[in-house]
Amino acid sequence: MNSSDFKEQTDNMVKRQLKARGISAETAEAFRKVSRENFVPDESREFAYSDSPLDIGYGQTISQPYIVAEMIDRLRVKEGCKVLEIGAGSGYQSVILAELGARVYAVEIVPELAEEAQMRITDCQNQLGLDINLRVGDGTAGWPEEAPFDRIIVAAAAPSVPEPFLSQLKEGGRIVIPVGNRLLQELKVIIKTEEGVRALNAGGCRFVPLIGEYGWSGK
Repeated sequence: MNSSDFKEQTDNMVKRQLKARGISAETAEAFRKVSRENFVPDESREFAYSDSPLDIGYGQTISQPYIVAEMIDRLRVKEGCKVLEIGAGSGYQSVILAELGARVYAVEIVPELAEEAQMRITDCQNQLGLDINLRVGDGTAGWPEEAPFDRIIVAAAAPSVPEPFLSQLKEGGRIVIPVGNRLLQELKVIIKTEEGVRALNAGGCRFVPLIGEYGWSGK
């Protein structure tokens, strides 16, 4: 497929998968600017814009475009927001968050994925000047050296909201995270206020498990 084919697929994705389902214009336009085909394995490039998740290796997936957009919309990113991203995966979501003006601190537990994501992110940074920092580690512990964060977004399913996320979140901040068992989860929006923590349900979803000290065991 050539670049014009991918442009047509991008336009169709933005129109039919995102805007038609109520995704905000600002988020949808960020998706238009990021070439999704560059964030999937070569053998999957022709399916990059399909309305479904794709395997990216090492037992991980890149979520369908709509789910990524839904989570980002619910995160309510503002220009200059300091965002902790757990589960960088291919780097796709990191770049979209940065396109929206976020300062992104991404953690990926799989070293091989992190290495591949870093190469893609570096290419985007060279072209677009985005503010993205990536490291390998147990994402369930957050990134304490860089806390506190305005927003936290989690691209894997936890049995409950890890305590480090709550402690590393600023008052007034938000967490968007899938919570449930290993098969089915509820997408939750966690809001930290003076009075405490509020949790809103945003619908059913299905993600790979969040592995780590404050998540699921890797066994």
